[in-house]
Amino acid sequence: MTLIGTVIGGRYRLDAQIGRGGMSTVFRAFDTVLERPVAIKLMHREIAADSDQLERFRREARSVAQLNHPHVVTVIDAGEASSPEGEGERASHNGVGYAGDAVGTPFIVLEYVHGETLKDVIRREGPLEIPQAIAYAIEIARALGAAHERQIVHRDVKPHNVLISEEGGAKITDFGIARSLSEEGLTMAGRVLGTTDYVSPEQALGQPVTGQSDLYSLGVVLFEMLTGQVPFHGGTPVAVAMRHVREEMPDVQQLRPEVSAATAAVLDRAVSKDLAQRYPDAASMVAELEDVLALEASRAGQTTGEVTSVLRTLPQPARRRLPWRMQHPARWAVSLALLAGIVTITFVAAAGSTHRGAAITPGVSAHAGLEPVPLGQAAAHDYNPFGTGPENRDLVDNVVDGDPNTTWSTEQYFDGTLKKPGGVGLGLYLDAAPRVLAKALEIQTPTPGFAVRIYAADHVEPELSYGESTSLGERGWQGPVGASDYVHSGERIPLTLDGQAHRYYLVWMTTLPPGSEAATINELTLFK
Repeated sequence: MTLIGTVIGGRYRLDAQIGRGGMSTVFRAFDTVLERPVAIKLMHREIAADSDQLERFRREARSVAQLNHPHVVTVIDAGEASSPEGEGERASHNGVGYAGDAVGTPFIVLEYVHGETLKDVIRREGPLEIPQAIAYAIEIARALGAAHERQIVHRDVKPHNVLISEEGGAKITDFGIARSLSEEGLTMAGRVLGTTDYVSPEQALGQPVTGQSDLYSLGVVLFEMLTGQVPFHGGTPVAVAMRHVREEMPDVQQLRPEVSAATAAVLDRAVSKDLAQRYPDAASMVAELEDVLALEASRAGQTTGEVTSVLRTLPQPARRRLPWRMQHPARWAVSLALLAGIVTITFVAAAGSTHRGAAITPGVSAHAGLEPVPLGQAAAHDYNPFGTGPENRDLVDNVVDGDPNTTWSTEQYFDGTLKKPGGVGLGLYLDAAPRVLAKALEIQTPTPGFAVRIYAADHVEPELSYGESTSLGERGWQGPVGASDYVHSGERIPLTLDGQAHRYYLVWMTTLPPGSEAATINELTLFK
C-alpha cells in the first residue's frame, strides 16, 4: 500500500519517498499549514512494536530538537500517528510529542534540504578538491561541537548522514543512534552501533563512546573525501572494524601526493587510536582545520563557493594556531614555512581589498552586480517600539563589526512568541547615512528559521511607552521592501525600493526560530 498522498499529523502530506533504511522511511512532504516542503522520517510500523527501537527513534527527536545550528538538519516537529492511512493523532510539547504510549506510527518532521548526500557527491566526483573537502569537514566538526556541548554524541558520523545543500553547505543528519553522555542502559553491553567503515576503535570494541569517537569518524570521512575511498576493506563488517582497532590508517599523501603535510597532520591526529593524542574536542579540530583550509585554498587558488563561505568565518591571523603533529615530524616540518608564508599572503591580500574603516564581513563580495555597502561601527540599533525595553543594546554593534564570530541576540522570550502588549515583533535597523539605494540585505545567523520583513525609512520615531500600539507604517517605515519566512544563514534578501534611496533599513522579526526562545544574528550586510 502506498503512503503517497497520506496526511500525517493532520498537516503533513507525503509527496514522495526519498530514502529508506532498516528503521524508517524518509519522505518529501508538504506542510499544508505553513505551505512549505519538509522531510518526514516515518518509522516502520513493525519496528515500532520493539520498545527499544521505539525509544531510539523518540530519542533522536528529543536529541536533535535540542540543537539549533546551521550545520545540523533542524527538527521541526515530531509525533505519532495512530494510523498511517489516516490523519492520526498527535500530542506535542516543545515540538516533540507522542499520542500516549500506544504503538502507532512515530514520525519526525525535519527541515527539507534541497541537495544530495556527501556520499553521493564522493561517488560522482571521486576525490574532492582539497579545500572543498576541508571546508565540509569544518562545517561537520562545528555541528558535532554543538551536539557535544549538549552532551549528545552522534555515534554514526559518515558521508551518508551529511547533506550538501544546493548552496554548497554541509548539514549533518540522522541522529538515530545518538545518545546522551549521561544516558545509561539503552544498548546491550558490548553492542557496536554505527557503520564499521567509519567506526572508532573504542566503539568497535564496545568501550565507552565520547565526542572523540565522532571526531575519529569525521577523520575517516575527511580521508574518504580526499582519496575517494574508505581506508579499510574486509570480508565482513567485523573484519573492517578490527582493522580500525589494529592497523594504522593508510598514508593520505601516498594516495594523494598534492595533499600538504599540514593537512596530513590534522588527519593523523583526528584518527589517532590513542585518545590522549586524538583531538580532545571539536573546537580543537576546527581550529586546525581552519589553518589548513587557508593554506590549501591559497595553494589551489580556490576562493569561491563553499570554501569562501567557510573562509569568511575564520579568525584573524593573530588568533590562528598552527596544526599539531605527533607522528612523522619531518613531513610536518617541511610545511611550516610554507604555511606561514601563504597564510600571511592570503590575509594581507584580503586586507588590501577591504574598504578601510568600514565594517564589511571578510569574504563578503559583490555578486550578480551587487556591492557591499560600507557602514560605520555605530550603524546598528536595536528597535523595540512596543515598549518592552531594549534588546541587548550593548551587543548590537556586533552585527556590523565585520567579525562573524561576534553576535547580537534578542532577549529571551519564554513563551516562544514575539507577541507583546503593543503588537508583534522586534528588530534592529541600520543607518546607511547619508542615503543608499539598497538592492539586497544579507543575514548571517547561527539560529536559522525566524521570519523577517525589511522596511526602509528616512527618519526613526522614538520608541513608545510600554504597551502603546501603533503600526510600523504610522511610524514612518515603508514596506515591507523585502521578506523571508524562514531565514537561513547567508540568505541574501532582495529589496524592492522603486529607485528611491533611504537612510535607514529595518530588519523586523515576526517569529522566532522553531522551538527557540531567542534569535541570534552574526552579521548584517547591505548591498547596493
